[in-house]
Amino acid sequence: MAQLSRKRHVLKLVDPLTRFKSIGATKFYDPKQPVFALDHDVQNKSDKNLTKYANIEKFAQEHEIDFYPAGRGIGHQVMIEEGYAFPYTLTVASDSHSNMYGGIGALGTPIVRTDAAAIWATGRTWWQIPPVVKVELQGKLPVGVTGKDVIITLCGLFNKDQVLNTAIEFHGGEALQALSVEDRLAISNMTTEWGALAGVFPVDDATIEYLRKRMRRMQLTHFENKNLPPLAPGEKFKHPRINEDTIQALIDNPLRPSPSASYAKTLTLDLSTLSPHVSGPNSVKVATSLAKLEQKDIKINKAYLVSCVNSRATDLRQAAAVMKGKKVKEGVEFYVAAASSEVQKEVEESGDWDVLLEAGAKVLPAGCGPCVGLGTGLLKDGEVGISATNRNFKGRMGSPSALAYLASPAVVAASAVAGKIAAPSNCDISAATPKFTIQDTKPVHSDLDDSSNGQKPEVLPNFPSVIQGELLFCPADNLNTDGIYPGKYTYNDDMTVDDMRKVVMENYDPEFVNIVQKGDVLVGGFNFGTGSSREQAATAIKSRAITIMIAGSYSDIFKRNSINNALLLIESPELVNDLKKEVGTDALTKRTGRQVEIHVAEGKVVVTNTDGTEKLYKVGALGKSVQEIWLANGLEGWVKERL
Repeated sequence: MAQLSRKRHVLKLVDPLTRFKSIGATKFYDPKQPVFALDHDVQNKSDKNLTKYANIEKFAQEHEIDFYPAGRGIGHQVMIEEGYAFPYTLTVASDSHSNMYGGIGALGTPIVRTDAAAIWATGRTWWQIPPVVKVELQGKLPVGVTGKDVIITLCGLFNKDQVLNTAIEFHGGEALQALSVEDRLAISNMTTEWGALAGVFPVDDATIEYLRKRMRRMQLTHFENKNLPPLAPGEKFKHPRINEDTIQALIDNPLRPSPSASYAKTLTLDLSTLSPHVSGPNSVKVATSLAKLEQKDIKINKAYLVSCVNSRATDLRQAAAVMKGKKVKEGVEFYVAAASSEVQKEVEESGDWDVLLEAGAKVLPAGCGPCVGLGTGLLKDGEVGISATNRNFKGRMGSPSALAYLASPAVVAASAVAGKIAAPSNCDISAATPKFTIQDTKPVHSDLDDSSNGQKPEVLPNFPSVIQGELLFCPADNLNTDGIYPGKYTYNDDMTVDDMRKVVMENYDPEFVNIVQKGDVLVGGFNFGTGSSREQAATAIKSRAITIMIAGSYSDIFKRNSINNALLLIESPELVNDLKKEVGTDALTKRTGRQVEIHVAEGKVVVTNTDGTEKLYKVGALGKSVQEIWLANGLEGWVKERL
């Protein structure tokens, strides 16, 4: 376990409250550490949901926790606006897009809800220190090309897990100076989709000016902020986190990488060679130039300018500039939600919000919605949507038979007007060929062995030394959490374990539940469990009486959820590649007939083939920390034992 250092802030809501109480905690280790924000299911006005929100607010008041109600905005945006995510701090959130804080120079990385409860109670959680990748940006973006195009291009160019579970440092001198903080936030946000644990930009003149602008803005809106104390007569406003003193401290005490720093990989990208790109359909790892897609005449049914990646003031202004004097195409629904109430007020004052409304935009509350498959405007069977969101997994924004594309706000706005995927009239979409390089200096891998001292790991009492079962093969790479546990169930608090058993893998393979058997050893592909931080992806698999999984590699967020919920994980790229070759990848789920023995302390997997032959695979042993958490039936039990 590692003590959180520097400033620490944890974000989010429902499950951590339940877990906090269930572990027997009665007080917070540090009430100034957490921040509560209600943002995901804000369109749900049912008595049950409103009661839940009221209980969360009451809980926050009782423990003197900073609280932001539904409608204030998406938690990540609030964390930036209110200075909780501040340069040179470690800022975590129980949401996978907490990488976004890297755009302001904070180390932002996701935790899961059980982690949040543990931190609240003890101030501690665990991490494996990741490899670090250097991304060197060169040149300057052409007119009309945005930060969203940068990260879409990076996801498409380096789509073979080159940065999986790494921390990314962005470098670039003049190239960085030309990138606004809003663009940096968008890029950092979607390093999640790229597979990284964090994506951090340096603190420079642009960062300082952004903070000063925010400070001046808050001086005007101080009396609307219920989390700040009222001013005494004659007292001048000074925000507790974003003020001249804290900003000057950044200038006086800069943090920079050591000139001798070593990196697992170094990637370079020439920004001047980029053009607008679009992700999809239904995959962030497929990026196509807008020029090529425009030629295909792809009609759309819905367009979205929502979510934490691209609904800030600059994004809304870019969309308004495209739509001014125009109307949304008949038959197209165009949904808009500001990232926060502060953002909405700013663009209302500038007149850009009215431009969007006059064009025919349908307004949603400041918060999450269609991006996570909740509320109004979801994609229906066979529909096509283009969105300025960060994720377009199959079924995430509605029907699994719909097609979803991702693009910049300006492209989404132009497409809403044209009724098809289209470029803004003032944008040069000449299909340039991006110039990039990649240099490996160290192998990037992720294992679950926490014993690096060369000694043979011990097997703790009552932990099984050998686990046996039949290999059940789901060969897909990048199988995301929406495929494992659909988003539409995530905020249904009435889902029982038996309910979860019936819907696990529903968006990936509806037949999975009819094929899986008790005691199977599930084998996945590479980057298994990518995507959302929903804990149910791990617990739903566990609900099928699966004790242990094997995959070529895992998304770190799924790994955290699994370890925290006592689902054991092993990585064996060799075994996965053998199964792909010998069993095949045509079936989404296939019983292999192959028996396996996993010797957890020896770090070996023995597979008995259908002809009786055996093959040995060396893997990382499950170390003491993982065993301890498993024996306690998860991190919640581990914390309870220590309170």
